[in-house]
Amino acid sequence: MLEIKSYTPTDAERWDEFVQRHEAGTFCHLSAWQRAVEQTWQHRQQSLFAERDGKILGVLPLFQVNSWFGSMLVSTPNAVYGGIIADDIAAQQALIAAAQTLANNQQVDYLELRNSQAAPPQQGFLQQRLYVSFERPIPNHETELLSSLPRDVRRMIRLGEQFGFAASLGGAELLDEFYDLYAASVQRLGTPVFPKRLFAAFLREFPNASDILLLRDGSRAVAAVLSFYFRDTVSPYYAGANPAYHRVGVNNFLYWELMRRAAARGYTRFDFGRSKRGTGAYEFKRGWRMTERELPYQVFLVRATKPPNLNPTNPKFNLMIEAWKRMPLWLTKWIGPKIVRNFP
Repeated sequence: MLEIKSYTPTDAERWDEFVQRHEAGTFCHLSAWQRAVEQTWQHRQQSLFAERDGKILGVLPLFQVNSWFGSMLVSTPNAVYGGIIADDIAAQQALIAAAQTLANNQQVDYLELRNSQAAPPQQGFLQQRLYVSFERPIPNHETELLSSLPRDVRRMIRLGEQFGFAASLGGAELLDEFYDLYAASVQRLGTPVFPKRLFAAFLREFPNASDILLLRDGSRAVAAVLSFYFRDTVSPYYAGANPAYHRVGVNNFLYWELMRRAAARGYTRFDFGRSKRGTGAYEFKRGWRMTERELPYQVFLVRATKPPNLNPTNPKFNLMIEAWKRMPLWLTKWIGPKIVRNFP
């Protein structure tokens, strides 16, 4: 008999074993991601799994988020990927029904599933076609890897090589330098910054599957990226760079160095994450000529009358974005985490 159960910390090992073996599993589905989110924001965890005869057949990482914009069930906060992964249709449909019942019983505004793989639209759900992801294979030979990149990207990488950036790969010992670069970068975009404790939680919860790559000009930190590793894939997730070094290819060199080092460690796939069409990040990633894949997010409306639009391209946020760009950096680091909690 198929049963739907609520996740508890005692289920973490079995849950992660299922995620690791399932073809649609991602690092955002792992229990470590859930712990990091819970520790940082204290969102109420509502994760579910399907079980038959003691065997997990499907999982749904899920959190209730109460924000300025209402109440929502999200799979998964702060994550590019989420949603249901299941071995069969019965487990998938049972998890969908359980999530819809939960959303209705709690009278949230909506339920959002950030599916990583294409799935047929579920009854009662609206498809959101906002984001795309970018990915490509990583050849294990450095020369082949470089020659596989577009000419303009190779040119910028060579500028970085000629400049002579010094690269360091590490963990929590690089967090302060990473955070300063990241906070300054998102401020220039007009985006509230995440708290440093979120990144500390990720590094702690993914001790062997996350790291920080830092570039220096002499003793000065000029670019950094925090990445996650899952199966055969490296995923640069949070990054920042000093714009004074754009002319010498700092961003391209940063991701080239990450690819090169990941290939040397046996990783064969590069996941450049999601971006919204029409943004600067989208255009930068598209310049690498990677495979572009639409992310099939789905939303089930409960009290809300239309799908959420909490991304920075919403014209309603224009004034806030412009004001944010003009704030002192120290102030954005203090206020930002209080604001960004409301944007899961």
